[in-house]
Amino acid sequence: MHVAPVLRSEALKVLTLRSLYGTLLAVFACTTAFSALAGVSDTSDPDFDPLFMALSGAVPGQIAAIAFGATVVSCEYQGNGIRLSLAAVPRRGRWFAAKLVAVAVPALVVGLLAAFAALVAARAGLGPAADGLTTGEQARGVVGCGIYFMLMALLAAGLTVLFRSGVATLSTLIPFVLVVSFVVGDVAGGATDFLPDKAGQVVLYQTHDGTLGPWAGLAVTALWAAAALLAGAWRLRGRDA
Repeated sequence: MHVAPVLRSEALKVLTLRSLYGTLLAVFACTTAFSALAGVSDTSDPDFDPLFMALSGAVPGQIAAIAFGATVVSCEYQGNGIRLSLAAVPRRGRWFAAKLVAVAVPALVVGLLAAFAALVAARAGLGPAADGLTTGEQARGVVGCGIYFMLMALLAAGLTVLFRSGVATLSTLIPFVLVVSFVVGDVAGGATDFLPDKAGQVVLYQTHDGTLGPWAGLAVTALWAAAALLAGAWRLRGRDA
């Protein structure tokens, strides 16, 4: 089967599953709603960063992005659907690539829309506190947020193929994101700067004092996602469906 029909088939799977619509809607709703709430918070904190405050909804929104990536892939392992997919597309690498496109494109598009809506909603509440943000910083935050959501969804997709289970992926990745970065961060020190979530979220800040800059942080997150995808590809090629 040629590439175009495989891509079309994987896109149709995403478009026809209500659960996937729900997770994408959750990405948009969580990101926008939490950023809007942050926009009316106290701005007197000396560590106040207007760009991160405006895009702080990305922190809960990333959970929905992870769920989207895991769900797109885990649907294949329900009812042995993976066997039918690989029977239709015997070249596993081609099928896997098409599946990743079906994860990456919606996550990126919805991430960009959610980040833009969050920025607009939060700026309305922040008022003069956000006047110091330049157009370039706001554009970098919106684009970076969309890319970050896409990378986290791909990370989840790779782990789901590796584990052959969406539940295992969510049980591993979500506690890692919620617990390791926030609870272990003070103990581990600068090592947490290179975790996938902490590194990628640097792009959401107006100023950054750590080791990584905005785009370098996203590059680190991309390396984590690439490692998970390579591990998933190895598992897919090395085991029976």
